[in-house]
Amino acid sequence: MDIQSMTKKEIVGIIEDNKGNPSRELLEAAAKTRDKYYGKRIFVRGLIEFTNYCKNNCYYCGIRAGNTAARRYRLTKEQILECCDEGDRLGFNTYVLQGGEDGYFTDEILCDIIGDIKHKYPDCAVTLSIGEKSKESYKAYKDAGADRYLLRHETANDAHYNKLHPDSMSLENRKNCLYTLRELGYQVGAGFMVGSPYQTSETLAEDLLFIKELQPHMVGIGPFIPQKDSPFADKTGGTLELTLTMLSLVRIMLPKVLLPSTTALGTIDPMGREKGFSAGANVVMPNLSPADTRKDYALYDNKICSGDEAAQSIMSLKERIERAGYTMDMGRGDSLMN
Repeated sequence: MDIQSMTKKEIVGIIEDNKGNPSRELLEAAAKTRDKYYGKRIFVRGLIEFTNYCKNNCYYCGIRAGNTAARRYRLTKEQILECCDEGDRLGFNTYVLQGGEDGYFTDEILCDIIGDIKHKYPDCAVTLSIGEKSKESYKAYKDAGADRYLLRHETANDAHYNKLHPDSMSLENRKNCLYTLRELGYQVGAGFMVGSPYQTSETLAEDLLFIKELQPHMVGIGPFIPQKDSPFADKTGGTLELTLTMLSLVRIMLPKVLLPSTTALGTIDPMGREKGFSAGANVVMPNLSPADTRKDYALYDNKICSGDEAAQSIMSLKERIERAGYTMDMGRGDSLMN
């Protein structure tokens, strides 16, 4: 399947043909493409959700500023470092610091945290997922030792973006941030929700074309799951089938990309993670956050954050990965994308 040279109309046709049930041929093509470059390795990252304060009011998100029902928290630098210490004992070599756009964490504070992690664990990779910042801020984090940055664009269609976000946010700025991160030398991650309100096969095709243009090192794709205290509480969630189709198409389009099988996928299906592997995914991110804060980072309802989703259950996760026919890789797992 030469998706690289396909038009938007042709991509829409493939999505339409596979959205209800991805074909065996599509899944096999994606898995073979992944295996060609990465083999059967599934890379494991330690996720640290360090703040659920956020200045934004994205309509789909449970930690949006306007959600007065959210129980807010911030981890201290000492707590974040304790999470890394626990991760090191468990064998992790990548830490993903994820949080809302929280003004409390100034560039100075963030650079201090990044620097301390890299000083203590110089061979580890530090990934940030903290939203839209200025070029100066991104450069400061990079200089402090950050290696990767995840910033999901959510949708590449302007009209669709405006239906998911307030007027204070723009797709243009989101895209500019992604190109700036690439310019600064980060390993960059983009991505989108599958099945978000007002999404169509046409907007999904635009997501693929944007990803083809951006050439990110990582692509995070997960199903939209409603959150009870958000404006989209009564919207229908994304499906496993369409998510697997989009994972497969991204893998085929960008053969060397790092492609997570997300927590959201595991939330809508007990075997969602394994099914993601069958569609070409090769990354999982179990949770290293303190146990008493995990449920408060409630981006969507019923998020799984214990059991095999907890980093402390790493041996159980390893068994699940091996049972599915893969090998767990605890190394840095850098992207093969240029």
